[in-house]
Parts: sequence; C-alpha cells; structure tokens
Amino acid sequence: METLAALPPDIWARTPPEAQAYIRVLEVRVAALESEMQALHAQLQQTSQNSSRPPSSDPPQHQRRRRPRSKRRRGGQPGHPGHTRTLLPVDAVDEVVVLKPVQCTSCSALLSGADPTPWRHQVIELPPIKPVVTEYQWHQLVCPACGEVTRAVWPAGVPSGTYGPRVQATVALCTGAYRLSKRLTRQMMDDVFGVPMSVGTISPLEQATTAAVATPVEEARTYVHKQAVAHLDETSWRQGGKHAWLWVAVTSWVTVFLVRLSRGGPVARALLGETFAGILVTDRYSAYNWYPVRWRQLCWAHLLRDFEAMRDRGGQSQELGETLLAQAHQMFTWWHRVREGTLQRSTFRAYMSPLRREVERLLDVGSRGGVPKTAGTCRDILKRRAALWTFVQVDGVEPTNNTAERALRPGVLWRKGSFGTQSEEGSRFVESMMTVVATLKQQQRNVLEYLTEACEAALRGDAAPSLLPASAQKAQSAA
Repeated sequence: METLAALPPDIWARTPPEAQAYIRVLEVRVAALESEMQALHAQLQQTSQNSSRPPSSDPPQHQRRRRPRSKRRRGGQPGHPGHTRTLLPVDAVDEVVVLKPVQCTSCSALLSGADPTPWRHQVIELPPIKPVVTEYQWHQLVCPACGEVTRAVWPAGVPSGTYGPRVQATVALCTGAYRLSKRLTRQMMDDVFGVPMSVGTISPLEQATTAAVATPVEEARTYVHKQAVAHLDETSWRQGGKHAWLWVAVTSWVTVFLVRLSRGGPVARALLGETFAGILVTDRYSAYNWYPVRWRQLCWAHLLRDFEAMRDRGGQSQELGETLLAQAHQMFTWWHRVREGTLQRSTFRAYMSPLRREVERLLDVGSRGGVPKTAGTCRDILKRRAALWTFVQVDGVEPTNNTAERALRPGVLWRKGSFGTQSEEGSRFVESMMTVVATLKQQQRNVLEYLTEACEAALRGDAAPSLLPASAQKAQSAA
C-alpha cells in the first residue's frame, strides 16, 4: 500500500487550523481503513494451503501448487512384483470340484489318472441369507395343590425385544461405522438380511449398543492417560442445533473420541487425564497451552501453511516465507529417510542442529519485521520453540499431527452426511462407535464380531470384551 505524500511545509503553514485538524482525523481514518482492507484482502487470499481451512472450502479459481509431473506411467511399473489373492488351503474350502479331461485333444484317445499339481481356481460366493427366527413360548401353569400360578424362568441372554445381539450389532455397524442413514440402514436390513424393521427401531438399538460398550470405551479413555505419546485434535460438530466439537486422542493402540459443546482446554484435559505425562502432539491452538511446552510437539504440517501464508503476503514477508519453507522441506526430506531406514537417527540429529538454529533465526527476524501478521505468527511460534523439535530427540514422536487429523476424517464425513446429532444420546453413540471402530482397526480386530460379543454380554449381564491390546489386558490380569 503506497503512503500518501505529506503536504509541503509552506502549504501546510497556510492551511487553516480547522482544516489541519480535519486532515489529521482523515489521515487516522484512512490508515484504519487501509489496515481493515489489508486484513480483508488477506482473508480472501486464504486457501487450504496457507491456512487451517479445509480443501473443500477453496474457491473454484484456486490453483493448487502441484509437484512436478512424474515420468512414470499410471498403474503397475515394469518389473514390479505381482500381487494376487492367496488361495485358501484345500481343507478350508466348502466344496472342491475336480475337472479332468476325458480324451486327448490331439488324437481323441481316452485319458486317465490325475494331475499331481492341478491349476487351482477359487470362487468366493455369499450364501443366501435367511435370518434365524426363534420363538419362545412362555408358559405359566396353575399348581394343582395350592392354585398358585407359576411362570417359566426367562433364560439368560434372551432379549426382551424383537432383535438379537447380532442384528443389533449389524445396525450399529451400518450407522456407526459405515455412516448409513437410518432409512438406508432399515432398507439394507430388509433387502440384504431379510430382517424388516422400522426407522424408529434403529435409535433404541444404537442406544443399547452405546450401553453395551460403555465400560470398555471408558477403559480405553483411561488407557490413553498412561501413554507415552498422544495426538490430539478437534473438528466442528452439531448437537441439537448447537455448535459442538468432536475431539480425538490417538495413541499407538487406542483411539478415543469425545463430543462436547466446548472447544476449550478442559476438554483436552479430560481426554488426557490428570496423570498424563507423555508427549502431546497438537497444532498451535490455545486449548493445549496448559500443557508444558517441553513435553509438546507442534505440527509441522500446520507450520508449512503458516509459512505459505507469509509467502503469499508479498514483500519482505514473501522472502521470509520462502526461506522457511525451504528449511521445512529439507527437514521433511531427511525425516522421510529416517522413516525409510536410509538415514540413521544420530546422523539426522546432527543434520538438524544447524537447521534448527537457522529456522529460529529466521523466526526472530520475522518477529521484528514490518508485516504485523507475519511478525505476530513468528512471535507466537517462538514462544513454543522448544515444541518444534521434540521429534528430533524422542523416538516415537512424529513431526506432524496427521495421525489425529486422519482419525477425525470419518467424523468429518459423518457430520457432512448427517449434520451432526440431535441429542446427547446421539453424541454418546457417535463417540462410542468411533472409539470402537478406530481402536479395533488399529489392532486389526473384527468390528462386527466385537460388537456382537459386547451385545451378547450385555444381555447376559457379563462384562463386555476389552478394547485394550492383548499386552495391556495381560498386564492388567497379572496386576
């Protein structure tokens, strides 16, 4: 923005005092309007690459900076090893059809014997699905001696409603894992499984599933409190027409979710618990500032967007942003080699020492620069400079919070498809099912079988199966 030239001293001296006062007021007003216009212009320039906005909010005219086109063609590359489905052993298939030639295709002579190594081809098919309907005829009889009416004892594990535990688990899987609407779930249960039900039946089945997994979900939340590293993040949600937030905490073996009406620090404290003493990986959102900076790791993916924003502001800020981006990209190049096993940790730490000094020097220069927005960002990052480099020294810590952001993605899709939840009960189902599904996926366990076992246990009054990994369950049993 060009600065208006001041009036020459001789003209200013001949200007009436009233006009001088009015000009000063206008100068202040112009400066304020220019500042406001710059802020609005910066907002218009925001994209998913230089801010925390999601890619879906990018305007149509936005052109993403693309990597140079690879010379490789699409699909499998020449010489790459093939990948085919592994055949089941013969004793594990349901039916074996032996195909033998009867006569020679050359001379028509009859053939006999067997091929010691026949070519094997397996076809997987779904059987016709027919639900199992069990009728309980509950008798009551009159005592011939005293006339007392006695009714048969209701067997343990038999539901009082119409649907059994596997039906309940399947409904919860459809709405809670596959994010089908209640109407589509009703249709699928009828079309695929031959189980008719009304749309109004689905919500009570969801609530019953929430109750069935309540204890293992709470156990999973407690497990997070004791972990060495936790990734936290949050995204917007809707509950009963009110603005809410879906929170996530990701550890090596367990992922837990919460839906709360607050985006404040108390929710983050509740997720981590009072006993958490590990490394916390997050973005720079203020709700996490209560945790000691020396035990934190800031997300470098967010820092890349901050540096992109600096570059897009132009002028001195552009040069600073480009230099910081170059340093960050160099760091990620080395980090990817560490993960691939082609760069030793000790060598990586040696490489990072001068890079760390240069990044902090650049941030210090930017904090004293003439672009207020850039200076503020640099000062904010420098306040937590120790949290930039935790991943360099501590094994098991990542430089980004992509783990938590990926865990939130199903929740974002759920919100976009259903516009959130209508009640607290619905939110409890969301956080419980997302906890169950994400955790079992981490441990490569079957979600439907787990939900069925949990629903069966609830009917019997037994404890539901644990969500903790086998090693943690053994440790608890030993204790």
